[in-house]
Parts: sequence; structure tokens; C-alpha cells
Amino acid sequence: LSLHDALPISTSTTMASFNGKQYLVGGNWKCNGTKESTAALVATLNGAGVIPAWVEVAVGVPSIHIASVIGTLRKDISVAAQDCSATGNGAYTGELSAAMLADFGVKWVILGHSERRVNQGETSALVATKTKQALDAGLSVMVCVGESLAEREAGRVNAVVLDDHMAALKGKFSDSEWARIAIAYEPVWAIGTGVTASPEQAQEVHASIRGWLSKNVSPAIAKATRIQYGGSMKGANAAGLLSKPDIDGGLIGGASLKAEFITGVCQNAPEPK
Repeated sequence: LSLHDALPISTSTTMASFNGKQYLVGGNWKCNGTKESTAALVATLNGAGVIPAWVEVAVGVPSIHIASVIGTLRKDISVAAQDCSATGNGAYTGELSAAMLADFGVKWVILGHSERRVNQGETSALVATKTKQALDAGLSVMVCVGESLAEREAGRVNAVVLDDHMAALKGKFSDSEWARIAIAYEPVWAIGTGVTASPEQAQEVHASIRGWLSKNVSPAIAKATRIQYGGSMKGANAAGLLSKPDIDGGLIGGASLKAEFITGVCQNAPEPK
């Protein structure tokens, strides 16, 4: 499967001169940023050069900075939230609903990140519920899936990624809702460690995820869904990873906090043939 053959699902302004399926490159700023450093990062990204027409870009911003970033960030980069609640508005102290995010102009939300699955004990069922909340509010969702080092060494990659994380999504969404879902495969052992899955390792799991979508949702949805790689993608390895047939983008942590996010990752994304 090539990007050129897949169905277009993005409405990003960069689609004006490109009619295929764009890569989706997401940045996850995690729990970082003062008012001063966030403004400096926005200025860095704003001045980092042209984003290729075949790349859609979104950055996951800490909630406290969303309003200021939306007001100042270049318009060809969308703003994503790093989480949303599993409930709507109401008596849920400390929560942030998907409707609130949409009201502020947020386009994407990152759900099920491994750090939240581990540190906050989020289950796959909860991630599916949050995904439905986000979709109902009009947001698009990057749903994170992936195994730990112990799970990989035990030969449980498919048991975790397909039979748990992906299986929780089965039967939950319409085709039009699936058009607003991306799957971010993040091998937990390659996040923030400097270790990266080889392009071949990543491609193998991405192909399995696409196969699961074809079997459990539909071949058309499998073809159209963008599957991102989320394990220490950076400028040095972006082209090699993105050249694989089932790797449709990235979900990037540390490298998204510098100009390399644009100059190294986005600008190195090979144009689909």
C-alpha cells in the first residue's frame, strides 16, 4: 500500500496543491513550557521554513498554553490537545472536555499515550470512550498503541497492540468517524530512550495494524487510515521510516520542541510517488 494509492482524508490547507493522502506528523510537547519558552518555540516553528504539501502537521500543546498558541502559531500547523475527558461538561472537577477543546479551535487530540496508560492507569476501554467523546465534539484523534520492552521480548506485540489496544476500538465508530482517526504506533521501549525501532521493525507492526483494520473495520478504512510511528523519530531517521509503505507519519516528542521538527522531519518526508 502506498500513500499515493490511499484515500485523501485531510482537510488541511496544505492539501490545496496535493491531492493524495498526506503524512500526519504530530508533535507532543508533553508537560513542557513556560509562557516565555512556549512563545519562543512558536516563533521557532513559525520561522522554520516551508512544510511540504504532502505533510499535515499538528502539535500537542499543554492545555494551559492552548489559547495562546492557537492565536500565534502559523496556520499550516494545527493545535492538538494531549488528552480529553471521558465525560462531557458538568460536575467533573479538574477535567477538560472535548467540547471545551473544540470551542477553543483545537483540531486534534492525542489519546491513549503510553505515559497515560502507565502513569494514569488508562485502559483501552477508557481510551475508546474518550475517542468517542472527541469524535462527537468534532475533533480528530491520534489513538496511541504500543508494547513495552518486556512485552516485545515475551513475543506479545500482537497480543498487546492488536488484541487489546486495537480490539477496544472494534465496532465503536462509523466509517465517517474512522476518517478522523489516526493510529500512532509507539513502541514504549523506544520513547525518550534514544533507541528507535528499525524501519523494518516498525513497518512489520504497521502492516499488522493495517491488516487488523482491513479485517475488523473494512479494507477501505484500512487503506485510508494514517498509521504514525511514535518512537523517537527525528531528522536523522525520518526519511528512512517514512519511506516504508505502511508508515504514514510520526508522533514526535523531543524533536518537536525545536526547529528540527520542521526542517528535519517534515522537510525530509519523501514525496509520495
